[in-house]
Amino acid sequence: MSYQLLSEPIRRYIHDQGWGALRPIQDVAIRSIMGSENNYIIVAGTASGKTEAAFLPVLSNVDFRQPGVQVLYVAPLIALINDQFQRVEQLCLHMDVTVTKWHGEASVGAKKRLLQTPEGIMLITPESLEAMFVNRIADARRLFSNLKFIVIDEIHTFLGSDRGMHLQSLLSRIEQLSVATAPRVVGLSATIGDYLEAKKFTGKEAQTKVLVDKTPKEIDTVFRFYEQSGAEFTVSFIEMLYEEVKDKKVLIFPNSRGAAEELAVKLKKHAEREGGHLFYFSHHSSVDKELREYIEDFAKESARRNFCISCTSTLELGIDIGSVDMVVQIDSAHSIASLIQRVGRSGRREGQKSSLLMIATTPWDLLQSFSCWELYKIGFIEPLKKQEKPFDLLLHQILSILKETCGISANELVERIKRNVAFFGIIDEDVQYLLKYMISANLVEDLGRELIVGYEGEKLTNSRDFYSMFFTPELMKVMHEGKKIGDLQVGIIIELGDNIYLGAKIWKVAVVDLGAKIILVKPAMDGKRPKFTGGGGDIHPRIREKMLELIFSDAMPEQTDVLVAEGLQKLRLYFSDIAMEELLYDRPCIHTAKGTTMLYTFTGTRINHTLLFVFKSLGVACHHIEDESLFMFDIPDITAVWEDAKKAFSKIGTLVDVALLENPGQFNLSKWGAYLPNELKKEQILNLRFDLEGTWDLLQQIRFVKGKGIMELPPTEVHNKTATVYNITDDKAT
Repeated sequence: MSYQLLSEPIRRYIHDQGWGALRPIQDVAIRSIMGSENNYIIVAGTASGKTEAAFLPVLSNVDFRQPGVQVLYVAPLIALINDQFQRVEQLCLHMDVTVTKWHGEASVGAKKRLLQTPEGIMLITPESLEAMFVNRIADARRLFSNLKFIVIDEIHTFLGSDRGMHLQSLLSRIEQLSVATAPRVVGLSATIGDYLEAKKFTGKEAQTKVLVDKTPKEIDTVFRFYEQSGAEFTVSFIEMLYEEVKDKKVLIFPNSRGAAEELAVKLKKHAEREGGHLFYFSHHSSVDKELREYIEDFAKESARRNFCISCTSTLELGIDIGSVDMVVQIDSAHSIASLIQRVGRSGRREGQKSSLLMIATTPWDLLQSFSCWELYKIGFIEPLKKQEKPFDLLLHQILSILKETCGISANELVERIKRNVAFFGIIDEDVQYLLKYMISANLVEDLGRELIVGYEGEKLTNSRDFYSMFFTPELMKVMHEGKKIGDLQVGIIIELGDNIYLGAKIWKVAVVDLGAKIILVKPAMDGKRPKFTGGGGDIHPRIREKMLELIFSDAMPEQTDVLVAEGLQKLRLYFSDIAMEELLYDRPCIHTAKGTTMLYTFTGTRINHTLLFVFKSLGVACHHIEDESLFMFDIPDITAVWEDAKKAFSKIGTLVDVALLENPGQFNLSKWGAYLPNELKKEQILNLRFDLEGTWDLLQQIRFVKGKGIMELPPTEVHNKTATVYNITDDKAT
């Protein structure tokens, strides 16, 4: 029995907790981790006991009397570290083990004590690891040279991302500090669609096993369609939503911070009128950290009180907020992986079902929500698009290594890069090419016997922004009576007298001090429409392909109503004069009475953006609405345009070269990609920003199926939509 394999203090902890039995994933994880020297990826639903599945055997397997940190826990969020710190401390209740948080907001005293006596368990973010390598390499050696385990929480958030490759490089650098055997890796996730990529992430694919809890989780899912045609949620929409959430513990996930704020404010006002509870909150990255933590604690401690938190991805990951009765998704999530994470926040108690209410406000969002749900039911999760040649990360890590070592020979630098698993896809010639460029650009200085950080490189490595792979937006503090209520990004157009949503309240802007980066506000007492911001996300081609399938079928969601049927029927009627034969390649091509052509590609965001770039290079007059996967041409026949696009696509590398010289800002390069030579920028754009294979398949095999459109659909410009309409003749987006 796996219980008997555990150490005595851990068995005593389990006994004190009154657990009747170990959960299935815990049982198999204990036997696997303690019975081999492999790495493991543990995949199980939210609230399935993943944390304990990792830490019960890890804590039993480690001799904490040995010097140095024995277990390193890495998480994507400081909030998640703070949350898990309490759980790990509880697990160590009967063990004399030091548990230390290490991030920018953690106790300085606790950090100093760990540096004086390296021991126990350390919880950290990738960015704090980077800072340690750059600024405290001697401490890093003392802390990590005898490390036994690295536990990576929410590992799916790292897979295939710039931040994940950064962590992968840091893990390789930790391994190079080891005086004995390399530390074992245990990854935790509720949503992994590509097990092979997860195994590769550890750097030892053959020695990495995946443990999957296949216990089905029952989900009660209800679809609603409540069409909105204006810029704000209507009174009737709020009344409908209030009836759904008023007597439950609820998380609402709209697709923007602005929508989250508006819903929190309007639901609370409606609750005041109806005499209901007033525990309506907003939770997103612009809300002040202390307020977010208060909301999390309130939810966790509210065993008997109902509440409603309108939130973004800040509550998508595994921060413990206790038991939630229902999750509401307003319009479609941008990915199935995200939808799984969100619905997993409800039904956390043993034997409790998850409850999901999906409310769409446009026919297209209704169709996309339906598509995501149908794909989820068959187990589809978006596969990863990993950057095989992360030149931007390589540039960053060259500077980091030079800063760490205070100088190193070129040969030794290249050897360290070759041993780093994050750079296995980059050949020696490309490393030498980048290094030569960095020297010419004064990012690196060649002293002959060794390389050091150059004059321009010092500007980067001395910045606090150096430790991360993502852009840190410049923020303005929003203050009321000396108390911070949140932040707004510099660049958002805010003027005196404007009303803004923030912290589930409406505020009037009283002072804007750009120099001090402070906005002073007071409670708004008028009816002026508030401002806020939103955001979007890439849609995978399979989601859009499924949307096309559903249009040309009679399928309906299981739990629905007549409004949902009418919403889907609107789209089906619109396309009903189009005779589709092969849904894999046939695409609706509607000719309007005004002499324009509307092509619905029903494909992914990156393919659409690649097409858009090709059309722009040709000077074709065209608009693109991403939420509808729609291209609108000002000509009645696009056959010739499509043939020209095929020819242009064969020279796309040259087109990117020209565009990089004329307007490099159009490509939205990564943080460190902006410092690469144009040749490597081009390679990054072609392989990461564009989808070359998918675009070529579409260009070659698409068949236009003509129609007139039986009825006119409403435009996508409705409440808080993130759709961008691109006019590629004047290079502006509105």
